[in-house]
Amino acid sequence: MADGAIYVDSSIVLSVILQQPGAIRYWSHWSLAVTSELMEVEVLRTLHRLVALGEISLSRFAQHVSDVKVSTAAFQRVPLTPAILKRVAGHFATPVGTLDAIHLATAMVWVERNSKDLLFLTHDRQLATAAQASGLDVHPLKGRK
Repeated sequence: MADGAIYVDSSIVLSVILQQPGAIRYWSHWSLAVTSELMEVEVLRTLHRLVALGEISLSRFAQHVSDVKVSTAAFQRVPLTPAILKRVAGHFATPVGTLDAIHLATAMVWVERNSKDLLFLTHDRQLATAAQASGLDVHPLKGRK
């Protein structure tokens, strides 16, 4: 296992579950994977939207939900605390939306509380830029959107 920890955002989990090209599948190689308690909610909302749009079947939805639960079972889920929400409401070095700000603030507060390095994984280009501007190591640096 690699030393240190990684932060896994929703785009990373979705890319694996939906078997998208370029999905980062190696989070199990790290000693610790951290995410916001928001991650599973975001992933499930996206899967519900894909069913409603007819892009995946109900049986595929059920399989994806199971895959999410199994593949992220070992993740350390960080609760949305007042300290994180205060950070979310504050200023970031680059523009980010609310959900991305929650992921970014969660990672930043985790680093401060644990005094450990954290590699931030995201496929979202805007979030990657904001995370890097906030002093986090980011992979991959070239996001998808």
